[in-house]
Amino acid sequence: MIRFEPVTSAANPLIKDLRRAVARGLTDEGWCIAESFHLLQEAFRSEWTVRVVLASESAKPAVEPHVSDLRSVRMVVLPDRLFQTISSTETSQGVIALVDSPEWPIDALFRGQSLVVVLDGLQDPGNAGAIARAAEAFGATGMMFVKGSASPLHPKTLRASAGSLFRIPFVAGIDGSMARSALRHAGLDLYAAMPFTGAQHLASKVDLTRKCAIVIGNEGHGVSKELHEIGSEVAIPTVGVESLNAAMAASVLLYEARRQRVREAIPA
Repeated sequence: MIRFEPVTSAANPLIKDLRRAVARGLTDEGWCIAESFHLLQEAFRSEWTVRVVLASESAKPAVEPHVSDLRSVRMVVLPDRLFQTISSTETSQGVIALVDSPEWPIDALFRGQSLVVVLDGLQDPGNAGAIARAAEAFGATGMMFVKGSASPLHPKTLRASAGSLFRIPFVAGIDGSMARSALRHAGLDLYAAMPFTGAQHLASKVDLTRKCAIVIGNEGHGVSKELHEIGSEVAIPTVGVESLNAAMAASVLLYEARRQRVREAIPA
C-alpha cells in the first residue's frame, strides 16, 4: 500500500517552493508542475521522471489507483484548503505532479524527414502549448523555443499542450544565432509565418515535404530579423482578417505539411 506523507503547514519548504514555482515555472530543483489527472497519466507514460505527487485530501482516493504500483515517488497529501493555495488552476482536480524533464540534444529534433517548429519570441504559454499539441498531431519531429519565448516547462504551457510536451523533443532558451546555425547545419528549408498580404508564398504552393522548419514569431512583432532573413515568407490566405492567432496559424501550416507528406507517401 502506498503511504502518503501528510503536510499541513503553509510554512513547509515544499509548499513554499511550489508557490514560487507556480509563478516562475520551476521548483528549486528544476522540476516542473503538471496539474490534472490527465497530465499525471501522461507523465507516467513518458520518459520524464515523476519526482513527487501531491493530492488534496478529498482527491486522495481518486489518486491512489494511479500510483498504486509506485515505490520511488514521494507521495504527499494536503488539506483541501492548503492545496488550493498552491494550485495553478481555477478549478483544480486536486492532484499535482512534480516532474523532471529530459534534456534533448539539438540533433534529436532533426530526425528523418525533419519538420521542426521554431517559436521565435512567442510569449503566451497558452499559444506555445497549443502549438506543441498541433506539432505532435501533425508529425513534427521537434520544437525550438528561442530565447524570449514562453517556457515549455511553464505550468500553463504544459497544460495547454495536453501532454504533447511529454513526447515531442524540444530545446529551450536557445538564442537566435544558435537556432539559425543549427537549422542551416541540418539543411532545413526555413519558412517564416507572416500575415497574408498577397506577396508571400502561399502555404499550399510551398513544398513542405522537404526537410523544413516553420517559424512562428512574436504575437506583436512577428519573426525576428535574424531568422526572417534566412528564410522564405509563407502565409495562409485569409478573407476579411489580416492574420490568425499564432496557435491557429501554426496548426494550419502544420496540417498543410502533414497533408502534403501523406499525399506524397501514397502511390498514385
